[in-house]
Amino acid sequence: MSHATAHPRADRGVVPVLAFSGIVVAVMQTLLVPVIKDLPALLRTSPSNATWVMTSTLLAGAVSTPIMGRLGDLFGKRRMLLTSLAVMVVGSLVCALTDDLVVMIAGRALQGVAMGAIPLGIGLMRDELPREKLGSAMALMSSSIGVGGGLAMPAAALVAQHADWHALFFGAAGLGVLAMALIVFLVPESPLRAEGTFDVLGALGLSAGLVLFLLPITKGSDWGWGSGLTLGLFAASAAVLVLWGVMELRVKAPLVDLRTTARREVLLTNLASIMVGVAFYAISLVLPQLLQLPAATGYGLGQSMVVAGLCVAPLGITMMFTAPLYARLSATYGPKVTLILGMLVIAIGYGAGLGLMSAAWQTIVISVVVGAGIGLAYSSLPALIIGAVDPSETGAANGLNTLMRSIGTSVSSAVIGMVLANTAHTAGPVEVPTMEGFRASFLIATGAVAIGLVFALFLPGRPRAAAGQHTQLRASSEEDAALARATEALTGGFQGRVLSPAGAPVARAQVTLIDPHGRRAGAALSDDDGRYALAVPADGAYVLAATAAGHAPGAVSAVHRGEERPVEVDLALPGDSEILA
Repeated sequence: MSHATAHPRADRGVVPVLAFSGIVVAVMQTLLVPVIKDLPALLRTSPSNATWVMTSTLLAGAVSTPIMGRLGDLFGKRRMLLTSLAVMVVGSLVCALTDDLVVMIAGRALQGVAMGAIPLGIGLMRDELPREKLGSAMALMSSSIGVGGGLAMPAAALVAQHADWHALFFGAAGLGVLAMALIVFLVPESPLRAEGTFDVLGALGLSAGLVLFLLPITKGSDWGWGSGLTLGLFAASAAVLVLWGVMELRVKAPLVDLRTTARREVLLTNLASIMVGVAFYAISLVLPQLLQLPAATGYGLGQSMVVAGLCVAPLGITMMFTAPLYARLSATYGPKVTLILGMLVIAIGYGAGLGLMSAAWQTIVISVVVGAGIGLAYSSLPALIIGAVDPSETGAANGLNTLMRSIGTSVSSAVIGMVLANTAHTAGPVEVPTMEGFRASFLIATGAVAIGLVFALFLPGRPRAAAGQHTQLRASSEEDAALARATEALTGGFQGRVLSPAGAPVARAQVTLIDPHGRRAGAALSDDDGRYALAVPADGAYVLAATAAGHAPGAVSAVHRGEERPVEVDLALPGDSEILA
């Protein structure tokens, strides 16, 4: 059975439904931006305490993202996606029915759990979609985190300006329920599962380390960056994460495979993701404030809350329409090139923005250019990650990558918030941001992109198939090309066909090479004739394991004794069943 026919619904509903779900959960990040300045009065608390309403969502999202990704790999990505959305709906209803600060913070934390939906959606696309649709689909899903954040601001501003602010949470709950219903009816469950058990201690250790790290980042401006509390939490975070890393290296089935994370392509992609996250959040912090400041300041644009949201909305809209462009560019040049191109476009947008802050239409231009760059950069990240890890690890690996973006936005929020505060001038009882602070923030974003560009330049280039090679994987998406790198210049190794019980070729089967120590030594996808080819790192005994949608997994032992020609090994999958969604 071919991959394309295993799930007839995949071509109809998976992409729009999963992209919509990603947009819904991303809305939670900017849902309260229009009323953030009013939160102290609305919740009858101090400005410092009110910031926890935003911080709790950020922390919960950062902690839950890698955990939900691993649970999805183990127990089903669709199941965990529905669980994430259900928790978000509960959190939205909690917030909608309270004015109490502590209860509101708890509800917002529950909303943050939904951020795990984005890597889960990318994993489902990887497992379910045919090759020719995968590139643009993953690009759209990856960009949804920015699309939702950008589109939420004008919509939330409109609601907050004309209705009680609790209506924002009722709306969020309604969107969550709609997304869940669409997933139930249109998205099948992935048949792929990772082996092992859930690493509870690893989850607790990572959660503690992340909370200890992100708390001083998000609250350092209030506590003081040199205070004992801030420095103590950073030190505690470092200690916990080091101990956690040592433990993860010794666990048989870790929450995060640090050996995989340390691979050059994975490590550099994650570091670049942090920098893109910094750049993405900077524009969201600067432009709405500039637009709403009174014209009497001499540089403020004097726009209403709704108009300010509409001027920033092109950031998300452009990201949405960048996905098809990314798919064409990536198919031709590879995701490394599109990532570099995206970062260059971001730098151009921020550079031009230094001189384009004197009219509302100029902020729209900045939003469009920066949005296009971020769309290209975000779209490149999942292809780079998926091309470097086993399919059974895609949920956890993309969850970690999404976490890196969250760390970037957290750092951006803290640093730019500090810059704007330190450069503000006093106007009566309030602190007013200055043009100096806005331009410094854009320079910080440009610097972050420049650092990310250096990381991207050191990523491995796009692999090329060897001339005369028997097997061509016909990779129409970049992640197929990345998986094909094991067959590059193949002079020795294993090759053969993946077959069904009836002897028919199985296309797009994932063939994994496992060395004598139980480690993944290579991977490839079978072509339309069921053929695969794998290079071996050294002579010895190996296990070749094959998985394919709609089939039970199969494995066979094989020995490579240093032959110059590839060893022929066919893999017969032992079972064949239609997957019922």
